[in-house]
Amino acid sequence: MRAQNLSDQQLVSAFLSGDSLSIEHLILRHKDKVFRFIVSKVKDVDLANDIFQEVFIKVINKLREGRYNEEGKFISWVMRISHNMVIDHFRKESKVKMIRPNDDYNIFSAMGEELDSVESDVINKQVFNEVKDLVNYLSDEQREVVKMRYFSGMTFKEISEESGISINTALGRMRYALINLRKLKEKYNINLVLQ
Repeated sequence: MRAQNLSDQQLVSAFLSGDSLSIEHLILRHKDKVFRFIVSKVKDVDLANDIFQEVFIKVINKLREGRYNEEGKFISWVMRISHNMVIDHFRKESKVKMIRPNDDYNIFSAMGEELDSVESDVINKQVFNEVKDLVNYLSDEQREVVKMRYFSGMTFKEISEESGISINTALGRMRYALINLRKLKEKYNINLVLQ
């Protein structure tokens, strides 16, 4: 059977069984979507190319280590990895600070800025974890749309195609998810303000 007729899962299984060409077919099948997502976040084609390469190296390594969850869809899994790699890039970038020697440079103010940044990171991580916890209280349909939209960075058109539902249904589920998240936020008195 030709590779384009095989599902993502069949190609993953073939790769794990030793068919190295199947991973190339998977990469070719999804490269445009993954690359567009990365470019939309980093706004730099060369940097996006670097991150794209790292994403698929990570995908291959995770597959070989048996760390792919077959319950999820392959592309959603790859999009989560891409999202995480973009976040890692921005975290690394924010930690690299250029120090220009001049008379006005004050090590104590720089340390204060770094501490503020660390505190903001801790608060933002806590907020993100609380949102992830709240999402688990949503119905399966609402939770799936929220995760695809916010954790995988997918458009409503992509969510529609991936889930086999209309765009209006995806938008409706998102609307109800947001209403329910607001209610949960109030019920549990959670402050969801990023620093």
